[in-house]
Amino acid sequence: MTVMPADLSGLDIRAEIERLRKERNAVILAHYYQKPELQDLADFVGDSLELSRKAAETDADVIAFCGVKFMADTAKILSPEKIVVLPDLDAGCSLEDSCPPEQFKAFREAHPDHIALTYINCSTEVKALSDVIVTSSSAETILQKIPADQKIIFGPDRHLGGYLSRKFNREMLLWPGVCIVHEAFSETELLKLKAQNPGAPIAAHPECPPTIVDHADYVGSTSGILNYAKDMPGDTLIVATEPHIIHQMELALPGKTFIGAPGADGNCNCNICPYMALNTLEKLYLALRDLEPRVEIEEDLRLAAKKSLDKMLEMASSTVGKGDLGAR
Repeated sequence: MTVMPADLSGLDIRAEIERLRKERNAVILAHYYQKPELQDLADFVGDSLELSRKAAETDADVIAFCGVKFMADTAKILSPEKIVVLPDLDAGCSLEDSCPPEQFKAFREAHPDHIALTYINCSTEVKALSDVIVTSSSAETILQKIPADQKIIFGPDRHLGGYLSRKFNREMLLWPGVCIVHEAFSETELLKLKAQNPGAPIAAHPECPPTIVDHADYVGSTSGILNYAKDMPGDTLIVATEPHIIHQMELALPGKTFIGAPGADGNCNCNICPYMALNTLEKLYLALRDLEPRVEIEEDLRLAAKKSLDKMLEMASSTVGKGDLGAR
């Protein structure tokens, strides 16, 4: 974890970040769940894979990823020639933590006739053990291209896997991981909020449990929820995902009202991701200044993980046939 030196108090942090961005030829990425001040100074704001792909297309020498560790790892997998820094290495993910590579490997070996369809919220080691990575926006397309008789392991998010299983009537072995943010939403409080805002639709991330998803008018990725907000009828939307996405909604749609879905205590404070919150402007400045903490991935591991990411990109296109992925 980055330690704050005492002498930062006299610095114009934003000006220093701008200076270092130019000096380092750096691109700054911010996930939708980052604090507004980090979103506002980023070159790109978006979902994790989208950000990594955009950074790979730039001529930047340095990627400063304001997100969590698996996101910065993905950026390094796709841009091995670039320096990748994460403002705070302790910015992890409960889904990644729930799926230790050695346990996932043993689970795979116990089910050799299953392919591993794995959510991108996992470690590089788990990506290397997987057949195809999915995102919340690509999972439905990819699942429909897997033969109906092919057995599937889905991990690490059991709620996303369960949502897909129900929607497409596909039996899957689900790894028991959950996102602590999306798990915190309260059905009772959501229904109270819905009653207070009659007619307001609910948009939910598929990492939410069924008790939340089943009430949603739209279920989709973070970027999908943002697009739904732009196209929806009416002027009020209840948002069941990490509430910092609302910053982008308010910037894009200042005439609409966005309400964060509540947690068990009747507000959404418990739904702020504690890992994302570890990143700050000060830590971003230090990361650009020192080029640390730096993300490094051993090359054989990187290439093994990249195979499952490449398979996702291939299968998410419209050119892949339904029989193109079977058990390995």
